[in-house]
Amino acid sequence: MKQNIFIDQLGTQHTFETSPKRIISLVPSQTELLFDLGQEAKIVGITKFCVHPYHLKSTKKIVGGTKKVHYEKIRLLQPDIIICNKEENTLEIVEELRKICAVWVTNIITIEDNFQMITDFGQLFNCRTEAKKWNDKLAFALSDFKNFIKDKAIKKVAYFIWKKPYMVAGSDNFINELLKLNHFENCYGNSGRYPEIEIEKIQEEGNPEIILLSSEPFPFKKEDGYEIAEFVPDAHIIIVDGEMFSWYGSRLLKAFDYFKKLHNTL
Repeated sequence: MKQNIFIDQLGTQHTFETSPKRIISLVPSQTELLFDLGQEAKIVGITKFCVHPYHLKSTKKIVGGTKKVHYEKIRLLQPDIIICNKEENTLEIVEELRKICAVWVTNIITIEDNFQMITDFGQLFNCRTEAKKWNDKLAFALSDFKNFIKDKAIKKVAYFIWKKPYMVAGSDNFINELLKLNHFENCYGNSGRYPEIEIEKIQEEGNPEIILLSSEPFPFKKEDGYEIAEFVPDAHIIIVDGEMFSWYGSRLLKAFDYFKKLHNTL
């Protein structure tokens, strides 16, 4: 490696004498990205939510979830680096993990942040060529999608992520960025990051034309849509694949195709 000082997306400086060889990933979408960058052999630990590619669950050590981790299991794996994310993992977890080894924290709000993360991983794990290939593919797909969407009318939407209490995607998060890219105006775009809402007030608060019910983190079903429809009878209610709207990394490539199909149903 030409240089051994790196700065993560929170501005934390890291120094490595050699490229990290033992990686623990505590973020499902970043586990998938590491695999797609050819780093499978270096991954030693993942979360129970790291479901892509599926076989990793049987070949790598499960060290907990994204909000609760088993510190001793992580310590015993002797990692060189632990990959976290500002939104997925708590500050408390990150600080505790720093007692074990270097903790690299990503912070993905925009698509530009996503390109930066891939570039960073390319440098960190000495896979610059693969990282550039992925960024080139994503840049081409993004340009193609912008061309697809450019003449489509902007529609008001609400994107639900939770029930009991009802919660939606607000501003300053990756979901909202992808909604904007899709020409969806987020009714709750000025209400904090993931606001709790009263379903009875949805018409007066935004009256969305389209309601998107995410498959994750809460697994919305058709029946949930019927309940919500009582309060917004004119809205078009659709259950969407939450991974396509909230997973960053290499998953974004599949998301662009998914969005095209979604628009063709509207």
